[in-house]
Amino acid sequence: MRTISLCSLFLILTSLVTTAQSDTWTIKADTIDPTHYFGVTVANGMIGLVSSAVPFSAKDVVLNGAFDLYGRGRVSNILKTFNFVNMYLDIDGRRIDNLSQVSHWQQSLDMKHACLTTRFDYDDKASITYTWYSLRNLPYTALVDVTITAKKDIEITPASVMEAPDMLKDVENYYNEIDRPHVRISLLTSTAKSPTGRLLMAASNSFLFDEPHGQEPSVIHEMWDNNMHLEKFKKTLTAGSTYHFAVTGSAITSAHSDDPLNEAERLTIFAALQGSRRLIEFHNKAWEDLWKSDIIIEGDDQTQRDIRLMLYHLYSFAREGTSYSLSPMGLSGLGYNGHTFWDTELWMYPALLLLQPRIAASLMEYRFQRLEAAKHNAASHGYKGAMFPWESAASGNEETPVWALSGPFEHHITADVAIAAWNYYSVTQDKTWLREKGYPILKETADFWASRVERNGPGHYDILNVVAADEWAENVDNNAFTNAAAKANLQYATDAAKLLGLAPDPDWMVVHNNIPILRFADGIVKEHAAYHGEKIKQADVNLLAYPLKEVTDPAAIRKDLDYYQPRVGEGPAMTHAIFAILYARLGSPDKAYLSLKEGYTPNLRPPFGVMAETASGNNPYFATGAGGMLQALLNGFGGLEITPTGIQQLRTKLPSKWKSLRVTGVGPGRKEYIVK
Repeated sequence: MRTISLCSLFLILTSLVTTAQSDTWTIKADTIDPTHYFGVTVANGMIGLVSSAVPFSAKDVVLNGAFDLYGRGRVSNILKTFNFVNMYLDIDGRRIDNLSQVSHWQQSLDMKHACLTTRFDYDDKASITYTWYSLRNLPYTALVDVTITAKKDIEITPASVMEAPDMLKDVENYYNEIDRPHVRISLLTSTAKSPTGRLLMAASNSFLFDEPHGQEPSVIHEMWDNNMHLEKFKKTLTAGSTYHFAVTGSAITSAHSDDPLNEAERLTIFAALQGSRRLIEFHNKAWEDLWKSDIIIEGDDQTQRDIRLMLYHLYSFAREGTSYSLSPMGLSGLGYNGHTFWDTELWMYPALLLLQPRIAASLMEYRFQRLEAAKHNAASHGYKGAMFPWESAASGNEETPVWALSGPFEHHITADVAIAAWNYYSVTQDKTWLREKGYPILKETADFWASRVERNGPGHYDILNVVAADEWAENVDNNAFTNAAAKANLQYATDAAKLLGLAPDPDWMVVHNNIPILRFADGIVKEHAAYHGEKIKQADVNLLAYPLKEVTDPAAIRKDLDYYQPRVGEGPAMTHAIFAILYARLGSPDKAYLSLKEGYTPNLRPPFGVMAETASGNNPYFATGAGGMLQALLNGFGGLEITPTGIQQLRTKLPSKWKSLRVTGVGPGRKEYIVK
């Protein structure tokens, strides 16, 4: 088992500014090393703005649901969109564009209101503050709110910059002013084609001024090159005065609208006429509603802040009312090509299902709308029913690069989707949804497993040649997690049919009863037929206790846990979350706490404590790991259990340093659960 020395742990913690803070809603970064800076994401489930250590600059602007073929793997990758929040600021003719020019630099993430504020002083001339909002109430729109306080008489020249990422082509730039008796709106707009020309990308933005119409500054448009243009204004400020303005902008593509150019401008005009104050007011209200579902730890501010940052990211990366899923890196960049894996259904979805069922419905809608593609995938491989792809993007076809064997062989994803569908019904008790969407998924996936097994006699309906949940085990037979997940899928399809008054296929339970779960001579579950105790990448057998409930005897759960925990290599963060859940449920809360901390603390990166996938990796934000850790809080320490009749609470104990754990806004009824 990988260990962390107390000295190393101390260095990791003290490298993050967060440890010294008592406010569990705010993360402040006061000391920033630009060469070792890992940005935090401000997102609304559609647009992700990734911070940088350059004044007024975003590292990335990512748009959900926009994919095209380019880059690595010859598969569809998520697209950056126009960087429509970048700005320039000149003071007395000198541009502020790096940290060496400023003092008292601080960035502060307000998780409660999902906004990032940057503050700094420029020489002895001005103090500058700007705040990013990816507006929760307007999915395609963001806001940059700027305040400049003059220390001397100065002239400022702010510029809003519209820049196309290199991957886009055929960029077209537009500028237009809409002048009415009561308002003037300047529209800085660009369009471009995605790399293959499949999508038309569009973005537009505008300044928002506080001055009455006719007194606002004159806006000048400048065309720099095909990929970038800007609008700017000049303003003279007297010493001691404060000036406020904002930029609002929208980005959308032909994947979201039939008319992206005009729609981007319409959305920007709509936001501009709301004004910055009302935009922020509506945004804050939307986030306050989300935070009615929260996890509250009394007695451990550091863990509280860490857990809240995890929940903030899951809330930021998804939204209700859509048919978009989650990628392992969410909207924090282009990691994993923006694809959807089992990371969604097994790791991120469960916390959202308990705390935000309407967001969970969006994730299930993504799979339901791609059920026909999954049926085609099954038929292409000689199977019946539906076989969901290991990596999925816009179409629902297989998007795994061909060099990765997980594409054609990591079949447990099909059962993961089915289990998520059953759990959605179990939490919501929505029989209409089950009949119209859940059962079609359950039926087709059960038919897949009935055709996938090789029927070699009683107890030997083998599932051969798979990539295991432990992905270091490739092309193995009778993988423990795959087999147990297939059994759960078949059971839930049968149960759903009976609930709906339908006749389940009797073959489903015949197959269920004959799929083997292999064991060593001492009763420990064997990861797969050829497994002999080697190191593993991530949780596999231990998932049979949670979430699959295949192994239920506490003594057996502990034996499997004691055997496999020391065999885990430096895999992804979420494995230790499973250990934490099992220890908590076995009545060892302090061991559970150590597993929780080991799972994510070494993965945190400065200056905000964003989570990387592994302890030695630098690819945040790893939303999959966040999903696992949130399950450790909800389903481990919190004891929440999804049953066919709804949510129940198991009896659990808390770590010795915690005074209480309170989970608010759980399920459709937004109930509260407390552990003391």
